[in-house]
Amino acid sequence: MNAAFVLQLVISGFLMGGVYSLIALGLSLIFGVMKVINFAHGEMMVWGMYIAYTILVLTGIDPFFSLVVSAGALFVLGYLLQRIVVNRIIEFPEAMQVIPMIGAALIFENGARLIWGPDYRSPASKFALSSIWIGEIMIDVPRLLAFLLAVLITALVFFFLRYSDIGKAIRSSADNRLGALLVGTDVNRVYAVCFGVGTACVGAAGALLVPLMPSRPMPGPLSP
Repeated sequence: MNAAFVLQLVISGFLMGGVYSLIALGLSLIFGVMKVINFAHGEMMVWGMYIAYTILVLTGIDPFFSLVVSAGALFVLGYLLQRIVVNRIIEFPEAMQVIPMIGAALIFENGARLIWGPDYRSPASKFALSSIWIGEIMIDVPRLLAFLLAVLITALVFFFLRYSDIGKAIRSSADNRLGALLVGTDVNRVYAVCFGVGTACVGAAGALLVPLMPSRPMPGPLSP
């Protein structure tokens, strides 16, 4: 096998891994703080993709710029989902938490199908066919931009959790919920913000995936 071809695959996989890690960051943040598995995580990513897709079609703004809107919209959806659903089941056994979260996933999936239809959609973004050549190695500009933005968002989440007041409250609530309550922390609000940040991460990741793969109502395997 050609060494250049192998290196090409390694670089492409590494760049895509940055976006996947952003998806995982949102999921692990939610589970790490609240011990609740968000089974609607993939479907919420699809909403992030479709929001960026809609902005691209209507305004021509590339998903790499409109990801702020996708992240903001998913933050609101995540905040409301936590307040309305997750907050009611957070003390339930894990087996009982599964049912409402799968129900939420079905609502998001079928809602996307009703709004945007069942067909695959793959709009041409500004950077879709751009590439950089380094000798025999080709680097897709969309993958490179997606990787760099995913790293930037991850760094912003890190600094938010480490240095902001609400970030410190999230960390303290994750470490000792009872202790946070005793010192006056509004743990329910902290959980809602945390859930919103987790879903904002997957919303941003969804926007980053729009130039790399078709948008579809079912998350399915993430294969560009």
